[in-house]
Amino acid sequence: MHPAHDGPVGRPSGTTGRLWVVATPLGNLGDITARAREAIAQCDAVACEDTRVTGGLLRHLNISKPMLAYHEHNEKEVAVQIAERIAGGAQIALITDAGTPGISDPGFRVTRECRRRGLTVTPLPGPCAIVALLSASGLPTNAFRFVGFLPPKSAARRRFLESIKAADETVVLHESCHRISDFLDEMLEELGPQRVVCVGREMTKLHETIRTTALVELVPAMKAGSLKGEFTVAIAPVDFVL
Repeated sequence: MHPAHDGPVGRPSGTTGRLWVVATPLGNLGDITARAREAIAQCDAVACEDTRVTGGLLRHLNISKPMLAYHEHNEKEVAVQIAERIAGGAQIALITDAGTPGISDPGFRVTRECRRRGLTVTPLPGPCAIVALLSASGLPTNAFRFVGFLPPKSAARRRFLESIKAADETVVLHESCHRISDFLDEMLEELGPQRVVCVGREMTKLHETIRTTALVELVPAMKAGSLKGEFTVAIAPVDFVL
């Protein structure tokens, strides 16, 4: 028996405005869900992180919709504008460049603004890099902590690593291709050679790689390959043995 939900994506007569929080593919466009496609097709406008990226997705779906730029530099102001449109009866689909809005991507402020006003917010679940990595990592997932992107400075990253040396849950984070090489060295030095770590690169894309092993083996293996692309990292609990 499937759990109940709040009805089909289509807009029945008299339905009030709504914010659809739409997860979109990490890279492989085949991962778009049928429900996400339907919501985008039937909404009044798409609020998106980058109109160029979302424009490509809409063309792939053969859908034409007005797009509203909603990103980290204008999020505070545009969140109010979106909420006002929804309060007036509009249906808006919130999309980021990849994955689930609000998870290390814009989305928090507009969902908060809609909640403050008592407006309807409906999530359309789908791709999420941290969940994708955890599901394939071989690391414990009964408890995990997601910390987003770490600070750009090495000293701050080392302080963070020091704070999780004795962590009893898996710790998940994103890292930039510009810093991943240094971060691998920092993990090896701060967490020790036997700490088990999983690194996912370019997940769902043509050159996807996912490696799970002790840092003493992981660091040279990663550095022997390409360090370009998008990276997600999962650090195992301190006593975990692969």
